[in-house]
Amino acid sequence: MIAGAARLLAQRGLQATSFSTVLAETSAPRGSIYHHFPGGKEELVTEAIEASRQHALSRIDQEMGASAVEVTRSFLTAWRALLTYGHFDAGCALVAVTVAADTDALRQRTGEAFRAWRDKLASALAAGGLSEADARSTATLLLAAAEGAVVICRAEQDIGAFDVVAAQLANHVRALPAAGAGADTDGQA
Repeated sequence: MIAGAARLLAQRGLQATSFSTVLAETSAPRGSIYHHFPGGKEELVTEAIEASRQHALSRIDQEMGASAVEVTRSFLTAWRALLTYGHFDAGCALVAVTVAADTDALRQRTGEAFRAWRDKLASALAAGGLSEADARSTATLLLAAAEGAVVICRAEQDIGAFDVVAAQLANHVRALPAAGAGADTDGQA
């Protein structure tokens, strides 16, 4: 049910993610949702935020020890895959909750998740050869630019904007001290 809620948030947004839509998505019995989420929709959404947070952190963990260029490539490839495999049907569940949350608690949870993503990405970039300062600023840039590109691509139903952003981000990372040493020459992120 949590995974189904996260998918629905990424596809349809917060308002369209209800107990009924989660039950239809997951084929779970109606009583189970009330048993597992007695706090209501906000509790379910909070768990979906945490699941999205953990999923992203585990993907970044897989890149620990890779060069900063490789970390960047992997990060951007994951976002590109989300767009293309889903035919632009899904974006980021955290963005969906952030823009539509009507409680401070939900906005705080998404803020914590974004910080965790940014911090883990910065750690991976630093482990990949960037200075701490460059790793922090680049992690912020990667996250903000990729999220924005995802939103534009979903609206336009076209990958073009993402590819432009990804190429610029990859060039930025290649140009940073220490990161360029591990750069490949094929020009792809």
